[in-house]
Amino acid sequence: MALTEYTGIDKINGPIVMLKGTPGVGYDEVVEILPGSFQGKENGPRLGRAIMVSKEAIMVQVFAGTEGLVPATSRARFLGHPLEIALAPSILGRTFDGLGRPLDGSGPVYSDIKRNINGSPMNPMARVYPRDFINTGFSTIDVLTTLIRGQKLPIFSGNGLPHNQLAIQIASQAKLVGAENFAVVFAGVGIKHDDAAAFASSLSRRGTNLVLFQNLADDPVIERIATPRYALTAAEYLAFDLGMHVLVIVTDITSYCEALRELSVSRGEIPSRKGYPSYLYSDLASLYERAGVLKGKEGSITFLPILTMPNDDITNPVPDQTGFITEGQIVLSRELDARGVYPPIDPLPSLSRLMKDGIGKGYTREDHPSVSSQLFASYSRVQEVKALAEVVGRDELGDEDKVYLAFGEEFEKTYISQAKNENRDIGQSLDMSWRLLASLPASALTRISMDEMEKYIKPNRREKTGDTP
Repeated sequence: MALTEYTGIDKINGPIVMLKGTPGVGYDEVVEILPGSFQGKENGPRLGRAIMVSKEAIMVQVFAGTEGLVPATSRARFLGHPLEIALAPSILGRTFDGLGRPLDGSGPVYSDIKRNINGSPMNPMARVYPRDFINTGFSTIDVLTTLIRGQKLPIFSGNGLPHNQLAIQIASQAKLVGAENFAVVFAGVGIKHDDAAAFASSLSRRGTNLVLFQNLADDPVIERIATPRYALTAAEYLAFDLGMHVLVIVTDITSYCEALRELSVSRGEIPSRKGYPSYLYSDLASLYERAGVLKGKEGSITFLPILTMPNDDITNPVPDQTGFITEGQIVLSRELDARGVYPPIDPLPSLSRLMKDGIGKGYTREDHPSVSSQLFASYSRVQEVKALAEVVGRDELGDEDKVYLAFGEEFEKTYISQAKNENRDIGQSLDMSWRLLASLPASALTRISMDEMEKYIKPNRREKTGDTP
C-alpha cells in the first residue's frame, strides 16, 4: 500500500499539529512526523495519530511532543493503520515502554499477529458472571473485599500513600487457586524513575508470568493515553488467544486522566467538571469494560486499576466516575498510614460487589461469608466507640466498649497490618479472623450461627484461656 506523505504543517498547538485535508487518511491512523532540519541537525521521526479528519483539515496528536518542529520543512507520513502491538507468547517476561517498544534489550517481538490497541469493550451478552476467588495474600482484601476472577476492582489512594508498594506485592504474590495458567500484566503510567526501577526489580520474581509496560513521568504526557491500551491488548491476547487468566494492574489512572484533560484542552473542547472532558466517563469505560470473562473462552481478564484521589477527594471526577463503572473499590486510609499500618486499607468504605458469589462453599471456605460479615459489623462498632471515647474519655467507657477498643487495636495491628513480604493464604486469614472474634462477648457475635460458635469461637476462647474442653 502506498504511503501518503504531506509536507508542511499549518499550525502547532501543544502536542497537536494541524495539516490540510489529505484524501485517503482515516481516523486514528498512525502518523510519522519527520521534523526536517532544526538548527542544522536532522531529527528522527516522531509517532502520532490522526484524532480528527475532515476534507479541510487533519488534526494529529504527536506522542513525543512538538518541540523543535519547523512548520515549513516538517513532513507527515500516514502509515495506513492504527496503533498496533505485535503479539506472541514470547511477550511473557518482557518489558516495554508506554508505546509498546521493548526496553529489555531482547529485541522486537516478531509475529504475524498485530492488534489494534484500542480494542472494544466486551459485549454484555457475551459475558459470563465473574466467579472464582483470586488470592492476593492480604487478609483485608481476601476476606473483606474479595477480588473475583473477571472483576474490575479499583484501589483508591492518595499522594504519598504506599499504593505502588501494594501494587508490587499484589502483582508478585496473586494467584488463582488451582490454576497454573495465571499471568500478570502490569502498566506504570506517568511513574517516577525510582518507582520504575522498583517495579522492574521487584516484579522479576514473577518471571515469565509477567508483562511490564512503563511510561515514565518525563516521557511526553500524551503517551500516557496509549499505555493502558497497550497493556489491555496484551492481556486480551494472553487471555482469549492463549487461554490464560490475566490480572491487569495499572497505576496511576489519574495520570491517564490528566493526560486526557491536556489533550482535550489542546483540541479546544469545552471542559466539564475540574477541567476534564465531558466524555471522561465513556473513555474510562472503554478501558474498564475490556475486562471480564467471555462465553466459550477459557481465559479471563481481571482489572485492578490504581488511582490517586487529588486532595484525597473521593468525589473528584476520576474516582467518582470510576466507582460508577467498576464493581466496588479498595480505599487506602491516610490515618492508618500515619499510624504505621501497612497496607493502610480501610475496610469500612471498601467493598467488593461480586464477592458474595465467589466466596463460601466451593470457592474459599464455608465460614467465609459469616466471618467477613461479623468483622465488618464489629469494626464498625469500634468506630462508634472511638467517637464516644473522644467525647467522654476512655476511662468513662463501659466494660464492653473497652473490649471493642481492644479488639479494634488488635485488628489493625495484626490483621490489617502485614509485613511487606508476608503472603497469607485464605485459610490462614480466616483462622486469624476467628481468633480475633473470639475476644468479643457472645452478645456481640450476631452474624455467627450457633454451629459456627461451637466450631470456631469456643475452641479459640479455650486456647486463649488455656482451659480444656
